[in-house]
This record gives sequence, C-alpha cells and structure tokens, in this order.
Amino acid sequence: MSAITVRGLKVTARHGVLPEEKSNPQPFVFDINMDCDLYAAAAGDDLLKTVNYAEVCQTVTDFCISNTFDLIETLAYKTAFLLAEKYALIKAVEVTVHKPQAPVGLPFDDISVTARVERNTVILSLGSSEGDKKATLDGAIAELDKLRGVTVLKLSDYIETAPYGGAAENDFLNCALSAECLLPPRELLNKIHEIEAEFGRVRKTRWGDRTLDIDIVFFGNKIIAEEGLCVPHPDYKNRTFVLTPLKQIVPDFVCPLFHKRIADM
Repeated sequence: MSAITVRGLKVTARHGVLPEEKSNPQPFVFDINMDCDLYAAAAGDDLLKTVNYAEVCQTVTDFCISNTFDLIETLAYKTAFLLAEKYALIKAVEVTVHKPQAPVGLPFDDISVTARVERNTVILSLGSSEGDKKATLDGAIAELDKLRGVTVLKLSDYIETAPYGGAAENDFLNCALSAECLLPPRELLNKIHEIEAEFGRVRKTRWGDRTLDIDIVFFGNKIIAEEGLCVPHPDYKNRTFVLTPLKQIVPDFVCPLFHKRIADM
C-alpha cells in the first residue's frame, strides 16, 4: 500500500468552545495521510488514477472555513470522513488538526488531535421470523444502504430456514449482504440496533422469534472481542443459515480467525 501525504496545510477559520473563538478567525494546521493503491497511477503516469492532492487541499480548506465546531476532535474526524467518502481510492485516511493558538493560558509548543477513517468491507447476516418477513428484510437492507458511510455491494438470495437455538417457533427468512463501510465497528453496531428497533425488534428471549436480527459476521479482517461486540461472529461457522448465503456472495473471503475460505467451510 502506498500513501499520499500533505503536511502543514494552513487554514484560518472559526472553531472552538469560547465565544471569541467563534467570532475571531484563528489558524489551524492540517496534516493528512491517505493510504492508497498508487500502482496504476504510477504505471500509466495517469492523474485520473490517483488522488489529486491539490483538490484535497482545497476540499479541506473549504470544509474548515464553511463550518464551525466546538472541538477540533469533531473537525478532524469529519474532515477524514469527508475525504474517505469523496475519494474511493482512499483505503484509510488520517487527519491531524493542530491548533497553535489554542486558549490554554500557558506556554505550549503544539496542541493537536488525530482522527482516522478506514474503508472496510463488512459482511452482515439478516433474519426475520415474525410479520411480513420479506418486507422487513427489504426495508432493513434499504435502511442500511441509506446510512452515511455504508454502501451495500452484494445481496444473497433469501432462504427459508428452521429456527436455531431451540427457543423460536417460526421459520426464519434469512439473507446476507456485503457492504463498504466507513464507520467504526461500534458505530455500525449502534446503527444496526437502531434499525432493528425501527422494525419492532424487542430483545426478550435469547434465540426467540424476532421481527429482525442483523449480525456483523465480518468487519474487514478485524478480530474484535469487546463487550457486546465479537467479530468474526463467534458462532457463524455452525449456522447453515449464515454460511449458505455467505457462500453465494463472498465464497473467496478468508476468515481471519480460521484462515479458511468461506467456500471451504
């Protein structure tokens, strides 16, 4: 992986908590590092196959000037997100915002905040066993695709399966999808919970019937073990209703835990 780096981009703008910071412009300095695959651009000497750093500088400058945020944390993250969203070639972008005139009241050399946004392919499993199952899955997929920073790439067929876990009574309608995602894993999970609630999901009995269930099976090649968030999904390889749709849409994906192709599971 190659990178394009911008150092010391100076912008005068209004960001800060204090009233005077919102009315009196002050300097901000940006360092930007963009991970990209630059082979095609270098091989063909082709500007259209790289990220135009002059355009990046203008985009960041315009965004910084046209907005006002209390925190440089917000400025850094939203700038990184904007760049990842605008330039598909960027695999990951790190933005550092320096605030050289921050009102600290003490001598200092520098104050800065760094934010990073990554482009990952996520693989989700969806199921429904109550109500109009197909309409629920159709609606949930549409809501996922509408999330800023999420773009649905592939969708499996819908399959009907027997309930799993011993508590549910109804058959399930299941599918899987892959999506490009700029959100961090925990934020994606929060958005998924919001969509489940929107479609009437009530968490009562484990393994019970539900209007909608959305699980994160894979988040790129990440291995995550946190409270309420385990990726890869800890039980996916034992679930035919997950593996069958996955084999349809991502047969060559290699599980980062078991180092096996989905097609070989």
